[in-house]
Amino acid sequence: MILHTTTDHVSWITLNRPEAMNALTPDQRDHLIRLFEEASADPDVRAVVVTATGRGFCAGADLRGGGPRTDRVAGDVARVIRQGAQRLITAVLDCEKPVIAAVNGTAAGIGAHLAYACDLVIAAESARFIEVFVRRGLVPDGAGAYLLPRLIGPQRAKELMFFGDALTAADAERLGLVNRVVPDEELEKTARTWAERLATGPTRSIALTKQLVNASLDTDRSTALTAEATAQEINMTTADAQEGVTSFVERRGPEFHGR
Repeated sequence: MILHTTTDHVSWITLNRPEAMNALTPDQRDHLIRLFEEASADPDVRAVVVTATGRGFCAGADLRGGGPRTDRVAGDVARVIRQGAQRLITAVLDCEKPVIAAVNGTAAGIGAHLAYACDLVIAAESARFIEVFVRRGLVPDGAGAYLLPRLIGPQRAKELMFFGDALTAADAERLGLVNRVVPDEELEKTARTWAERLATGPTRSIALTKQLVNASLDTDRSTALTAEATAQEINMTTADAQEGVTSFVERRGPEFHGR
């Protein structure tokens, strides 16, 4: 089950299957994708928070549907990965609103990658991050081999993926996978404070900035600088950019409306 509310321009998405450590079923995964797409398109949503109930953030994909199938044909597995786990991570990366992961417990497999795909990650002290795939003889999916080297470098990424050891919240912060570690009881409050601050910011400017940073990791300098100039050109047509310049000239604080 996925809980969803929008409060003060913040879309709160809460995984609510605590008895299964919030392992994702295909239907829940598709629901998440729709929620990210809707948040991206809704001008009244200016920030997104992803969190969960219970002891786990997300234990990965729900694999309890049975053992390996024997009737697969070549291409079946790749198609499922493309249309499932990869589509979920892409929905987060492409969301035009800043996305915060408030990780309340264990994040394993696709659950860890869901957190890593978010723009900002706040972790409770009890959180754990696990590249669980190797424990099951599987290759990491859900963009793990794409995200992790870009966040912490190839050697560290290989260490996590080859051994599958649990990473504490403190170690995840030290490696750069987490922005902030807070006591468990302060997780929601911290996420709310960050989200509400983002929700009063220049939403289109933040969206363009997110696109620039994400794209810069896969482009050369010339392409990155061209994209930067184009983004600034587009952004200067927004009401928030005009308000920012006007408020500077008038020596007052800006009032952004996400337009």
